[in-house]
Amino acid sequence: MFTERIQNLAKNKNIKIAQMLKDLNMGQGTFSTWKKRGTVPNGETLQRIADYFGVTVDYLLGKTDEKEPESTRRPGVRIPVYGNVAAGVPILAIENYDSDDPDDWEEITEKMASTGEYFALRIHGDSMEPKISNGDIVIVRIQQTIESGETAIVRINGDEATCKKVKRTPEGMMLISTNPVYEPMFFTPKQVQELPVEIIGKVVELRAKF
Repeated sequence: MFTERIQNLAKNKNIKIAQMLKDLNMGQGTFSTWKKRGTVPNGETLQRIADYFGVTVDYLLGKTDEKEPESTRRPGVRIPVYGNVAAGVPILAIENYDSDDPDDWEEITEKMASTGEYFALRIHGDSMEPKISNGDIVIVRIQQTIESGETAIVRINGDEATCKKVKRTPEGMMLISTNPVYEPMFFTPKQVQELPVEIIGKVVELRAKF
């Protein structure tokens, strides 16, 4: 549980374990030792790791699923999880969302909510492995433009939505899967306009499931 939680925290923040160990002045073999032996470090080291990721020691040890201590936790803003999105999912699942099921909601901070309109999507499939896995949830800020190289939810031909890295070139737009098994999807400027290919929003956070 301990090493799994560290791996997921690092994945969500796009930090490599080796970088974490370097930042905390720990030996590069330290994490492998914890994982192999099923051990945990002493209290001081646990606290340093917890502070590094902004979580509690109890969360690292699997004693609670609450990452922040009660004394600092702020009320969050609930946003809906609209269902599955991958290499082609009907966007109607987003537009027709209606649920009071608590499992179909995620929570973001008030500070984040103040910067725009957000929703969440559950990833289906392996096209964005290894960073984004099947069952993971992405937090999306609604916006129609993004920078080249950023990951977005893109609507194609009016009724499909996909999570892809977007690369813009003078020749057109390329939607790239991080899993090399999947070929990039390329659209000319004319296709972008006529299909159309539309940016729904930018993926700003990953919430891995384990």
